[in-house]
Amino acid sequence: MIKFILNRVPRGMLQRMAGWAMPLVGLFYAGRGVQCPLCGGRFRKFMSYGYVEVRRNALCPRCLSLERHRLLWLWLEREGKLAEMATGSTKFLHIAPEVCLSKKFAALLPPDNYITADLESPLAKVKMDVQVIPFADSTFDVVFCNHVLEHVDDDRRAMRELHRVIRPGGWGVMLSPVDEARATTFEDDTITDPSERTRLFGQYDHRRVYGMDYARRLQETGWKVEEIDYLATLTPVEHKKYALRHEILYIVKKDRHAER
Repeated sequence: MIKFILNRVPRGMLQRMAGWAMPLVGLFYAGRGVQCPLCGGRFRKFMSYGYVEVRRNALCPRCLSLERHRLLWLWLEREGKLAEMATGSTKFLHIAPEVCLSKKFAALLPPDNYITADLESPLAKVKMDVQVIPFADSTFDVVFCNHVLEHVDDDRRAMRELHRVIRPGGWGVMLSPVDEARATTFEDDTITDPSERTRLFGQYDHRRVYGMDYARRLQETGWKVEEIDYLATLTPVEHKKYALRHEILYIVKKDRHAER
């Protein structure tokens, strides 16, 4: 059922439905087995989730966080990034805003400083293509672009655009699904059949599957990249409590001496 819904119902419709449907679903998961660090909710377990391989204990029924969101939030919170952003002057661009994160950032930052953007998402303030960003150079201090670049036609163009609109010294988070068994990224624009894309790329609307060269692709477009295995810094008790799984955090920075 989970796979059918994710693969057949448009993402925008799912995002609209989630606001009223998920609280009802959450009633069936009441318990104390796991806890979401974003919304604080405690549940017997998290919901299953996945387009192809359905992962058990993955989706928070209250705020819709997944394992990667919970891991990222713990890093933001414990490494002082949230406190750093809450100064009142941080300009933040959030591409394809995730429900669980956008609510937290909207409460943290002044409305004019937190810009959500996407081509289709009903959650976005600005409708735009990440390959052609309608903002001036060095506009933002922080950018989040998670699980987006595998969808776009020209990912390097999108990376360059994101680098352009961040001020020198600014930083961001650019998570993407990476197949650690692949040395290099696999992409083939001639593959347009949704079922074939799902088989080869892991999802019907993916354009590529990144390999271990993902960080290098970011670096080639101007970014400094830090690859953080944050899960390895947490205890087994925390792994279970927050239902986390391994995913590298790709933290990007723009050189302070980059041309404006």
